Amino acid sequence: MSDDVRIRDIGPDDAGEVLTIQRAAFLSEAQIYRSVDMPPLTQTLEELQAELRDNLGCVALDGSRIVGAVRAQRDGDLLLIGRIAIAPDQQGAGIGSQLLAAVEKRGRDAGATEAELFTGSLSEANLRLYEREGYAETERVPGDGSDQIFLRKPLA
Repeated sequence: MSDDVRIRDIGPDDAGEVLTIQRAAFLSEAQIYRSVDMPPLTQTLEELQAELRDNLGCVALDGSRIVGAVRAQRDGDLLLIGRIAIAPDQQGAGIGSQLLAAVEKRGRDAGATEAELFTGSLSEANLRLYEREGYAETERVPGDGSDQIFLRKPLA
């Protein structure tokens, strides 16, 4: 990872670049699940801009280039984390861990006491990252050929 990587708040002006990274990052997920019909790949620019108007998420920048993004919303005491996306050429460099730490801090600062995220049961790299960062499985929802796994972590 470059020494230039820094984290900042996400906003509607980031939508175009974030959507590009999201689509590139989730193509590998589409291959694992043999489906391109997944929300990160079908979301429109307008939907993403609206989502980013009120969001606790962050982006990671290497110089002026956005190389990663995460979104989050507070729901009572719970911080709901979603759409962690890292540019394919930057995956494995620790950016996902940096983004998780930053968004968890934003959630704590906003009053959340616990964070929740989910991934598919076939997404082994995601599961390894989340478990390494202290998340534990709380629920498994059977799906079409795989399960959705929900994981939580205390923020206090």
